[in-house]
Amino acid sequence: MTRFAALTLVVLGLAVLLVPPIVQLDQHLVDLSQAGLPPSPAHPLGTDEVGRDVLLRCVYGLRVSFMVGLVAALVSMIIGGTVGLVAGSLGGLPDRLLMRCVDGFSSLPHLLLGIFIVAMFAPSPYAVIVSVGVTHWTTAARIVRSEVLSLRERPFVEAAISAGASRRRLLTRHLLPHLLPHLLLAMVLMVPHAIWHETALSFLGLGLPPHLASLGNMINDGQRSLLAGDWWSSLAPGLFILAPTLAVSVLAQRGRDRLNPRMRSELAL
Repeated sequence: MTRFAALTLVVLGLAVLLVPPIVQLDQHLVDLSQAGLPPSPAHPLGTDEVGRDVLLRCVYGLRVSFMVGLVAALVSMIIGGTVGLVAGSLGGLPDRLLMRCVDGFSSLPHLLLGIFIVAMFAPSPYAVIVSVGVTHWTTAARIVRSEVLSLRERPFVEAAISAGASRRRLLTRHLLPHLLPHLLLAMVLMVPHAIWHETALSFLGLGLPPHLASLGNMINDGQRSLLAGDWWSSLAPGLFILAPTLAVSVLAQRGRDRLNPRMRSELAL
């Protein structure tokens, strides 16, 4: 499963990187003579209701989803990592106040809060990135805080404190190198979640503009085609959402097992 997941991501990544520069997609194309064509050698995944190639639009939509997912996950990691690092390092009253803020923010429905944030901007990828990034930082904050609290009890950290290491040196030389693998793993796990939220927002008409290739927009447009029997218009973008998110989840699970062998052995019992 790990090799298959890696191969899936490699193939999709190459398609996202190589296809758009080679094959240009006219986002405003309307060719009713080619509308609703079933899968064929000329159009492997058929065409949509206005004659656009579904496979090409899926590749362009996946490129947008990857971009939004990666940038939104990075924004979440920066916000959450900073909050968790400050809370775990300072302890005491600052820790309690920050974590109560995290608990309060976590109690809010992410999707509804994301819809509220996106509604304040014009439909664009940047609005979706801000929406997903601002609503998903609490998990990273908890992960970083728990790791900092664990590291503070390690002998090498206590030795550095006893030797008179400054707070800055303690963070940069002793805490951050041990936190980076956990942050990267949390960021990887955040990417599929961000892709799903971007798709949901676009499906609701609050993400990207309707004429742009987006997997959520394609599923929304494909609803009308289902009544005419054009099942491929909705199935293809759904598979392009499912495949990378499952592949990333499998690889992230493998990375977590390698990062924490004790958890792997406990789960195997």
